[in-house]
Amino acid sequence: MDLSAYITILISTVFINNFILSRFLGLCSFIGVSKNTGPAFSMGVAVTFVTTMASVITWLIYYFILVPYHLEYLRTISFILVIASFVQFTEIVIQKKAPALYKIFGIYLPLITVNCAVFGVAVLNTDVFFFGGKAIAGSFLKSTLQGFGAGLGYTLAMFVMSGIRERLEFAEIPRALKDVPITFIIASLMSLAFLGFSGFKI
Repeated sequence: MDLSAYITILISTVFINNFILSRFLGLCSFIGVSKNTGPAFSMGVAVTFVTTMASVITWLIYYFILVPYHLEYLRTISFILVIASFVQFTEIVIQKKAPALYKIFGIYLPLITVNCAVFGVAVLNTDVFFFGGKAIAGSFLKSTLQGFGAGLGYTLAMFVMSGIRERLEFAEIPRALKDVPITFIIASLMSLAFLGFSGFKI
């Protein structure tokens, strides 16, 4: 087992190809739930769980059902069903175990179902770790790790943004820039900062 390949996947998904700051996926919850550190971190954990488990199940479905029976064209609908199921499960658990947190999440928790970052991870796994209808060596572990890393990258972006927005509550900001405008400006600056991880290209 080439350990360096797995480390590369993890570092890449967290920093270089961060799904929020590099691929700009999942921005609705990123903007909506990042006002406070607690809910932002909890949302990151929930998304990490969904992306990891969705990566596992979608890989199994793609490898054992869609590819052998030449049903690759059903990838989108089957992946969406898997993601929706896990989001529903996550929502039920949070509602039962942490009602206060469930109220804080509001509409953004069920919106994980249509979070393009989660779906993007599942699709990217099949695009990158399958070649000519066959899984490459270590495809399952790599797909799982990429799903987990994407969730970590999402959590990192949420945590950093929420920390900045909490500090902004004590800053004097022009009224025209308050709330959403300043949030998009900060997100842009964070994206530029994360772009540095990919290195300079000429």
